Amino acid sequence: MNIGIFGGSFNPIHIGHAIIASHILQNSTLEQIWFMVAPQNPLKTRHDPAIDIHRIRMTELVTRHIPGASTSAFEFNLPQPSFTISTLQQLSLKFPQHKFALIIGADNWQLFHKWKDYETILANYEIFIYPRLGYEILIPEHLTTVHQTDAPIIQISSTQIRQDINHGKDVRFLVSEDVYNYIKKHNLYTK
Repeated sequence: MNIGIFGGSFNPIHIGHAIIASHILQNSTLEQIWFMVAPQNPLKTRHDPAIDIHRIRMTELVTRHIPGASTSAFEFNLPQPSFTISTLQQLSLKFPQHKFALIIGADNWQLFHKWKDYETILANYEIFIYPRLGYEILIPEHLTTVHQTDAPIIQISSTQIRQDINHGKDVRFLVSEDVYNYIKKHNLYTK
């Protein structure tokens, strides 16, 4: 099975993430997308109270409504910090029956040459790039396993959502109803 790995902090997951994943599932060779919730970056200070279990749970609330999508906390079992190449290699070892691909935004594609062992990723895994405003997607012709998707450009930011909630703004149309209710119930992102 062809599985796309869509990694992120999902803090919180928003409708943009769901739109991109749904679009790619319907318009590519990928049969499933696993939303790979990333552990807290050890180099960053935790700025908000959304602990890991909340991020995983909110992602599950969204992926259950996207046919072919699921939530994975696989990286939480890997040594930290976990690099993308390590995640992909460990997934391939644990699930040899599947073929894994990477889903990234155009902003990450521009920095891809700085990623750890990026040549190994290019040699062994397909990459699907979704557009981001202000970032041109240039793919050298010889990289036949790298694909530009025509997913819609979404201008929603998890950082902005957290800030808006902290300032008492209404974000109910930026996140799913389930996630909105979850944030309210657990009083997330407020000081």
